Amino acid sequence: MRVRGTACAVAGLTLVVAIGCTGGDDEAAPAPEKTATSAQPPTTTTAAPTPSPTPSEKPVHPVSLPALMAKRHQGSDLRLGTVLARTGAYTSYRVTYESNGLTISGLMNIPRGKVPFPALVLAHGYIDPAVYTTGRGLAREQDLLARNGYVVLHTDYRNHAASDDDPDNDINLRLGYTEDVIGAALALRDSGRPEIDADRLGLLGRSMGGGVVYNTLVVAPGLFDAAVAFAPVSSRPDENIDHFQRSDDDPLVAEIDAEYGTPEENPTFWREVSPRTYVDRVTEPLLIHHGTADDTCPIVWSEQMATALSAAGKRVELRRYQGEGHTFYPRWAASMDATMDFFSRHLR
Repeated sequence: MRVRGTACAVAGLTLVVAIGCTGGDDEAAPAPEKTATSAQPPTTTTAAPTPSPTPSEKPVHPVSLPALMAKRHQGSDLRLGTVLARTGAYTSYRVTYESNGLTISGLMNIPRGKVPFPALVLAHGYIDPAVYTTGRGLAREQDLLARNGYVVLHTDYRNHAASDDDPDNDINLRLGYTEDVIGAALALRDSGRPEIDADRLGLLGRSMGGGVVYNTLVVAPGLFDAAVAFAPVSSRPDENIDHFQRSDDDPLVAEIDAEYGTPEENPTFWREVSPRTYVDRVTEPLLIHHGTADDTCPIVWSEQMATALSAAGKRVELRRYQGEGHTFYPRWAASMDATMDFFSRHLR
């Protein structure tokens, strides 16, 4: 059942630590107006979802998925600003919206044609906030999806571009990015704009943003109608920390260890920040794309999450792309054909 209104009282959060997949998450070459070949058939498909459970009444850690589940999320006041570009297919705007008390910036592409259009929220991968600029990271997807009749809202996240700052976001395992995606969906619904069909919402995330997709599906089941993750990070935050930060001697790791303990010292905390712990809450169909040659986010991470979702009876498709790396250059057109077919089936 769809969640409606400008506030969403969600019952459960999963956290994939949104640790930076460095390199390859920036925007790539301009996209063609249509894609060509279709992706290979899904390698994992499961049955229809089951109802999500009620969150526990026991006290929860304030930095945890259960804490996000219990939070009453707010998203509103979507405002169009400067026109960034006009094409024959769509107009691109700078935008802002409110998310749980913060103003978040972003980019929105609004197609030309008969309204209303289904809407997609885009969650970008890791780009150093010090160099990040509005809308960066998913330029190909923004263009192609708008040309194919979707309103596209690309969120910058807090601490990025013109968004408000959240000084605790990193030590809080960047859970705020998940709040900003939830806020984006609620702001789309609240906007009242004639171009937006508030009953047809999809979510797409890449790399770190794929982890945000996992989080959102477990924190706010029913908020979106369908979701797609490209080359996502691990669904275990401790694994992401080890892979991306501990190996680089990031000083933040010592702070995290001191604040929460290691997985060996405090296994309960780390279970409660992993979306894999809460896959039984997912209600939306999920499509995962991953290349077999991805040396940034290993494909085994997607295989493990797909297996967990499948075992819980959820609708998940994992598409493997032989020889494809993290950036999805050779097989990007095929992956986007599959993506648009997926959204067409679930949003139209």
